[in-house]
Amino acid sequence: QVQLVESGGGLVQAGGSLRLSCAASGFTFSSAAMSWYRQAPGKERELVAPITNVGGNTRYADSVKGRFTISRDNAKATVFLQMNSLKPEDTAVYICSARWWDDYWGQGTQVTVSS
Repeated sequence: QVQLVESGGGLVQAGGSLRLSCAASGFTFSSAAMSWYRQAPGKERELVAPITNVGGNTRYADSVKGRFTISRDNAKATVFLQMNSLKPEDTAVYICSARWWDDYWGQGTQVTVSS
């Protein structure tokens, strides 16, 4: 079955960096569009950055543009989110998603940015 396993979250000071990974299995990763979402307590889930299956085209939420970079390694069936210049408002559970005939979600990894 489809599995998405996130890792790389943690506690970091404002201005710091983290690199999230999402290891995928159970589907044809190279054919799937992948995305990172985040959800902060009491807030709706927010799309942070998607990356297409063909061409690896990306886009970013305005709140993270210029600070976050999404990338994918099809050979390793993994999608990454490099997060730089982190701010306390980036604190959230970061969730990996795959779109391959249907939408699939990981369990998420907690990112906490202290001021």
